[in-house]
Amino acid sequence: MSLEKRVLDGNIPAHIAIILDGNGRWAKKRGLPRTLGHKKGADNLKNIAIECQKIGIKALSVYAFSTENWKRPKEEIDFLMKLPKEFEEGFNGEFDKHDIRVMFSGRRDRFNKEVTELLKRVEEKTKHRTGMILNVCFDYGSQTEILEAVKVISEKYKNNDISLNDINVELMDNHLYTKELPKLDLLIRTSGELRISNFLLWQLAYSELYFPKVAWPAFNRKQLLKALDNFQKRNRRFGGLKEKK
Repeated sequence: MSLEKRVLDGNIPAHIAIILDGNGRWAKKRGLPRTLGHKKGADNLKNIAIECQKIGIKALSVYAFSTENWKRPKEEIDFLMKLPKEFEEGFNGEFDKHDIRVMFSGRRDRFNKEVTELLKRVEEKTKHRTGMILNVCFDYGSQTEILEAVKVISEKYKNNDISLNDINVELMDNHLYTKELPKLDLLIRTSGELRISNFLLWQLAYSELYFPKVAWPAFNRKQLLKALDNFQKRNRRFGGLKEKK
């Protein structure tokens, strides 16, 4: 049985997340500027999002720009700030064809007005689509996400809107950026790095992890199928024991 048939006949995860790592190293290895690596990575994001939708994945979360990435060189940051424009212009036709909705998770207070309005516009234009959700984590940090959720919940408790017994995992889930998305099944980090890097820490509680060595610009449909094949072979016990046959 071929890899593709085996995967498509198996258990397809509802929600996968990808840390898009290795753009700069991919470019450097080829003697190219880091910004060209990010351009190649952005083009690949469009391709992989479409492949995920075709396979039947319901939600794809990607780590596009972290709260720590502001430490990067200005030239690189300026280039990365252009990424949301691709969702309005370069990618929109293909995403519309494949019924892909785009949402952005992360802080909005550190972008300029143009970028902030662009994020809102892309979300508004695609909100009617009922196919896969592409969740682009942009100026995102999981610790910040969790702290902000705790602050909102604490304020509700302080105002007697909720009781202490109301504070549980479900309530926390409903105060995170990902509240509209299915539970996270699989995290992929490309380029071989074995770190989570402050990405979806709460959501990763029972997710499977996969670390291919290939850099993000070279991560293609075959690599995606390999990741899903690996996922389908895992014994997901969620803290329990494997049942004896």
